[in-house]
Amino acid sequence: MQIGIVAKDANAYGSIALREALKKRRIRNICLSFPQLVARVGYKPYVSLRRRDLLEDFDALIIRPIGRGSLEEIVFRMDLLYRLERMGLYVVNPPEAIEHCVDKYDILTILEETGIPVPRTVVTESPEEALKAFHELGGDVVVKPIFGSRGIGSTRISDPDIAQTVFSTISFYHGVIYIQEFVPHGFSDIRAFVIGDHVAAAIRRVAKSWKTNYSQGAIPEPIELNPELENLAVRAAKAVRCKIAGVDILESSRGALVVEVNSQPGWKGLQSVTSVNIADEIVKYVLSELKR
Repeated sequence: MQIGIVAKDANAYGSIALREALKKRRIRNICLSFPQLVARVGYKPYVSLRRRDLLEDFDALIIRPIGRGSLEEIVFRMDLLYRLERMGLYVVNPPEAIEHCVDKYDILTILEETGIPVPRTVVTESPEEALKAFHELGGDVVVKPIFGSRGIGSTRISDPDIAQTVFSTISFYHGVIYIQEFVPHGFSDIRAFVIGDHVAAAIRRVAKSWKTNYSQGAIPEPIELNPELENLAVRAAKAVRCKIAGVDILESSRGALVVEVNSQPGWKGLQSVTSVNIADEIVKYVLSELKR
């Protein structure tokens, strides 16, 4: 058996942890990145890594952060994962889940349609309509890039003049304006790490500002989720076939709201406060799926 870990950085925390978990089970593994792959149509090997045929030599691919890229690069990478999946290679997370989760508008629409509570959000290309939405949402909003992670590029705005300037600038550069109501949450949120049909572990991320990303300095604290929150996290992941997911939940006066489902979640902060070996749980899950 051999398992590939697709990552932009073979020396990243998650990549190393997964390799150690696989090595402990004496499972051959290799880290690879998309620029190393060659795809063929009409003759074999259909996808190769140097002299290795991915479809012949690998039993599964675990997809970690695939890195930034041009539109062509990202589309090609997703097309490649879809082809590998169609040809029988086990890919986790599935490309469908990755596509849904990376698009903030898309994921929220699916969650809402599945009956999962989400923050009020407006998405538009029009700065004039965006300014109307700013007032509709109470004049205190968070503007986010529709594609993005780790809180980078997210800005809280409560001044209409600043809002107008930001919206006009985004529109000038042909961006999409993504506006979400600011939900008071005491400078903390919940990250539930879902594997399969359960939450493997969860943390409360406590910050000094409204941004609660671990990469931006939030402090992780262990937390035991009640059945209601655990069920909410699992439902959110399953809504988009995300088998390994970081589900972000805000506790508001209206109840729990799911803000995001991350299909390539990191777990360094989570691992620092839990006795559950996250990489080991991921490997166990992948092996159980392969047996099925």
